[in-house]
Amino acid sequence: MLALAGTAAFMTTLDASIVNISLPAIAHTFGVALTGTIEWVIIGYLVISGACLLSLGRLADMLGRRPILIAGLVVFTVGSALCGAATTLPSLVGARLFQGLGASMIFAVNLAMISHAFPPSERGRALGLNSVIVSLGVSVGPSLGGFITQALSWRWIFYVNVPVGAAALLAAINILHERRRRNPGRFDPVGAGLLAVGLAGLTLGLSFGQEWGWLSPRLIATLVVGLAALVAGVVVEGAVPAPIIDLSLLRKRVFSSAIVSFLVSQLGLFAVGFLLPFYLEQLRGFSAERAGLLLTPFSIALGATSPFSGMLADRFGSRWLSPLGLAVATAGLLSLAQLGPHTSGFGVIWRLALAGFGQAIFMSPNTRALMGAAPRTQQGAASGLLATARTVGQSLSVALAGAVFAILGGAAAGAALATGAQHLAAGQVAALQHTFVSGFRGALLICAACAAVGVAASLLRGEEQPRAGDAALEAAAALEASGHP
Repeated sequence: MLALAGTAAFMTTLDASIVNISLPAIAHTFGVALTGTIEWVIIGYLVISGACLLSLGRLADMLGRRPILIAGLVVFTVGSALCGAATTLPSLVGARLFQGLGASMIFAVNLAMISHAFPPSERGRALGLNSVIVSLGVSVGPSLGGFITQALSWRWIFYVNVPVGAAALLAAINILHERRRRNPGRFDPVGAGLLAVGLAGLTLGLSFGQEWGWLSPRLIATLVVGLAALVAGVVVEGAVPAPIIDLSLLRKRVFSSAIVSFLVSQLGLFAVGFLLPFYLEQLRGFSAERAGLLLTPFSIALGATSPFSGMLADRFGSRWLSPLGLAVATAGLLSLAQLGPHTSGFGVIWRLALAGFGQAIFMSPNTRALMGAAPRTQQGAASGLLATARTVGQSLSVALAGAVFAILGGAAAGAALATGAQHLAAGQVAALQHTFVSGFRGALLICAACAAVGVAASLLRGEEQPRAGDAALEAAAALEASGHP
């Protein structure tokens, strides 16, 4: 079950990151610039995923995880094939939107599948291993995409999903079994529509904010529509008998603390992967290959530590592990803010490793606490809400860090260094470097402040309460392990 859930999650996270490096080749194929419509190849995937996660999590609770996962694998695999075969840019964007729908189906049930399959004494370790797989998909995407694009063509970054998706689909059909639901409840289409519009508007606005301009009428209209739809959705959800998200979940102290701390942790930490390439390539003048290698300590530390932090959570709970991990990650952000034009390679490596180590100590225990606080009948909703918080937090992170970096002059200074440093006098280069570092440092300090808010939210969590039915699950797992039916 873990291998099945992990394989599906790996494909979706890989496809969210693998396209970036191939975007110039795609633009060349269709004869378009690297701005405007071409950006929908990346952003459309994220917008659809973010818009649909909550509703699909609710459907998973109603209909079961199996049909949602199988449908997601079919849609994602077919969408991948359509992306690779696209003959026009609009057809590629449409295929990416379709593929994003499949990705949201998969992620809506990913954590719920694992939480249901493993007893409480092993759940943290399983969720930690799943975190390794997800982080691996994010981290290997750019390098794998570059290799495939250079060796074959950009179309194969999509075609490689087809055999993997087909194998996962066959495994899901044969491995994943559930009792048929007798009382699935009702689906709230009005609330689902409002939440989808709200989340899509928010994700779209944050994604295009830097390009459109933060005070442009188009951006303001997009964000206003998105926020208005979200507010209306919350009002509707509070009035219907079967909401997409049961707001009583947010009244659970452990659940609300875990979701808030996760959201702000993504807001603070996702900016590392966004800002560091500018630092390494524009300020330091490193090649893309060297910059990619220097970024790997973050993912290595995250992947190597996550299973062990999950095991510690199984034994000791998340009460102190989550705030401790996020505090270490905050220290990592503060140390990264001290990077300068002449910092050694080792100085970059240990700072990134510290931030990744802290995030790993935080993530697995926090996810375990969140899923453990949700009733078994709302595991899909909890999984969808966590995935939505990830999408929104990452979008906010890029928007916030990018805005601060640009306002303080770092973006313009970096572009000037990258294009004309060899033609500038030493004093001009030093001035540009100073401006870049000021913008870079300001953005990371804001991100560290966000992560510190997550530490406070984790400290307010209180003790986890055993979920009803967990003892029965432990007994069933023990019987299964011993060979009894």
